[in-house]
Amino acid sequence: MPDKHISSQFDADLEHLSSSFFAMGGLVESQLTAAMEALSRFDLDLVEKVIGEEHRLNAMEVEIDAACSNVIARRQPIASDLRRLMALSKGITNLERAGDEARKIAKRTRKIANDTAGKNMSVAEIWSLGQMAGTIFHDALAAFARLDAVEAARIMREDEAIDEQYRAFVRKLPAYMAENPRIISSAIDYVSIASAIERIGDHAKNLAELVIYVVKGKDVRHISLDELEREAMDH
Repeated sequence: MPDKHISSQFDADLEHLSSSFFAMGGLVESQLTAAMEALSRFDLDLVEKVIGEEHRLNAMEVEIDAACSNVIARRQPIASDLRRLMALSKGITNLERAGDEARKIAKRTRKIANDTAGKNMSVAEIWSLGQMAGTIFHDALAAFARLDAVEAARIMREDEAIDEQYRAFVRKLPAYMAENPRIISSAIDYVSIASAIERIGDHAKNLAELVIYVVKGKDVRHISLDELEREAMDH
């Protein structure tokens, strides 16, 4: 009976931590959506709203990390339970950093909004990148919630597509800037925005790696995608 009581207390602790983790993930998702919307309309009120969420996200990271450490110290979990707590602790770092990138998008948007030439630039790739990153970030949180290793492996391959689109955007800019010197300053800001979006994709990939770590008990950060997919599908 005592063991069952301890187990139920641990389950309650884990449920509370998971709930806090996904609340933080939801906030980061809304920040990315708002940052891209602010860019689409050069909405400076929305820019300030995104930037203003920084303290809230930082506070959530500190609070959840302290709670994870507290549960580990009190419950001394082993095996998969310990991996889940470690994944939550590492995961919130990725959430906080993804939030940082959303704020970078907002700050660069504020600069572009003051440049008429920059506001008229054709940057279709940025919208595509933002949509792709938003989708895999959402999917990574869903895979984390379900502990779905197969979905996590798919997300990691999707991140490769984001990286390629980012590189294609950067490659086209020098010629564009040579033809339109007035947009050079804003073009640099757009590169920073594209880079921030690409890094949000990286953080989604990191969350997916943590899912596989919890489910399979293996660190897959430095293996090929083909090996990773085989590992994820191996029962």
